[in-house]
Amino acid sequence: MTLAAALLLPVAPHAALAQAPAAPAAAPAEDPILARVDGQPIRLSDVLATAQDVMPADMRDLPPATLMQVIPAEVRRQLVERTITERALTAAARAAGLDKEEAVRRRIQRAEEQELQQAFLAREVAASVTDTALRARYDQEHGKRQGDEEVRARHILLKTEPEAQAALAAVKGGEDFAAVARRLSTDPGSRDGGDLGFFKRGDMVPEFAEAAFAMKPGELSAPVKSPFGWHVIKVEERRAAPVPSFEESRQQLRQQMLQEQVDAVVQRIRASAKVERLDQPPAGGSLLDNAAPPAATPPGARPAPQRR
Repeated sequence: MTLAAALLLPVAPHAALAQAPAAPAAAPAEDPILARVDGQPIRLSDVLATAQDVMPADMRDLPPATLMQVIPAEVRRQLVERTITERALTAAARAAGLDKEEAVRRRIQRAEEQELQQAFLAREVAASVTDTALRARYDQEHGKRQGDEEVRARHILLKTEPEAQAALAAVKGGEDFAAVARRLSTDPGSRDGGDLGFFKRGDMVPEFAEAAFAMKPGELSAPVKSPFGWHVIKVEERRAAPVPSFEESRQQLRQQMLQEQVDAVVQRIRASAKVERLDQPPAGGSLLDNAAPPAATPPGARPAPQRR
């Protein structure tokens, strides 16, 4: 999504933890006034704060001067206009006394708490999830691991076992397997001679996978029944699947490590907090311990409505 397109989206209330930190506010000497709303200045730093809500994550840690250079002039104009609109709406809401309404104040407090939580977690985990840490995790989990076993096979799919037996007889009689697949198979891949490419055991239904992974290259199966019909299978190759490279695994590893670090921080903070639960029954007892059992309902009678 382009930055210009993002300007049309509603502002997200909270930054995602995996996103880069917000660009630092410009220093006063480098923070010119770009507009005024009811006499109140809108500075460059205010516009950059608005930009944080809509710009791509990989741009959010750019220095302010660099950021303003890479943002097209029309987008800069739209950002200023959006900041003016937001400032005017906020002023109108305050003038209407909405900032003093209890429901609004609770939502503002909740938003503040969530921002503080996200900022705290981001600060705590940022130093741990580095390229060095990602590389070490990759080497530990992927770099020395053999890829999962894969099989490349062709198949002929038919509706009945006699039809599958006839196709198998044709192949055993010397007809090319791919040609028989193109002529007889009901599978959409029949135009490719029934070629399924490489697949892992879990990619196929159990009946098909069990037969294919029990065969050697060049072998033919007896007809195999699956929920799709009857298959005649020919295994072409077997191999260990290629292990994903570090670059291919980087984002997944980063998300995994971020989640692990967040969980660890949350557990640490919870363990250090003095928590007093008032919504739980006393230890060893229940709020219903002394309650009388409900009266039995005579057979055939409808239960009486309970009082609320």
